[in-house]
Amino acid sequence: MNDTHSKVVGYLLWIFGFLGSHRFYYGKPVTGTIWFFTLGLFFVGWIVDLFLIPAMDKEADLRFRSGSTDFTIAWLLLTFLGVLGIHRMYMGKWITGIIYLFTGGFFLIGILYDFWTLNEQVSIKNMQTFS
Repeated sequence: MNDTHSKVVGYLLWIFGFLGSHRFYYGKPVTGTIWFFTLGLFFVGWIVDLFLIPAMDKEADLRFRSGSTDFTIAWLLLTFLGVLGIHRMYMGKWITGIIYLFTGGFFLIGILYDFWTLNEQVSIKNMQTFS
């Protein structure tokens, strides 16, 4: 079984989960966005998620492809250095990484796009590595 995502990271992100960070990490961008705009469904959904993280972790492990590009590293780079494009450079996307570097994450729109799609981007990168 793939171990693409970390429960420890999931629980650490849950601390800020009322902003949806753990849901984005586990590949749930729609509910991550809802959590962001409603403060975790007015904190109720945030509390419930404390018990749902193991299931979200297992689902992410089944859904995404592990490989040489680590999901946790990519997510940490996006979260803390996204406007600099470091996460894109980590995935070998040098041109867009440099564009992000000089445009503040492509004027933050690129960051939002990456929060929605980073799991798929890493999974595709890992599949290409094995091809």
